[in-house]
Amino acid sequence: MIKIEILNDLRYEIFKTFKKDSLKVYNLIEELKENPNKGKVLGHVGNISIRELKYKSFRFYFILDGHKLNLFNKNKLEELLIKFIEMSKKHNQQKTIEKIKEILKRIKN
Repeated sequence: MIKIEILNDLRYEIFKTFKKDSLKVYNLIEELKENPNKGKVLGHVGNISIRELKYKSFRFYFILDGHKLNLFNKNKLEELLIKFIEMSKKHNQQKTIEKIKEILKRIKN
């Protein structure tokens, strides 16, 4: 079973930014339950994979356990936790990715 979590601050930001289009954003996120390989891989910190989904000019960043995704095929996934943690526009992309990596490195140590 694939479980998707969206941080409350990000949920609020999505609704505030997209208003009625926020349902389209949530549907995009929910598609990961059917296709967990979706999203561009941006990097790894230990066994944590950082990925992004695009919607218009926005990027949604999420983290997941990269080993679980790589060791099992879609039919054999027992439990995969995907956490959506941040959102940015294209011009903030690199700054946001570096911030996520830095936080994950601090948590890992």
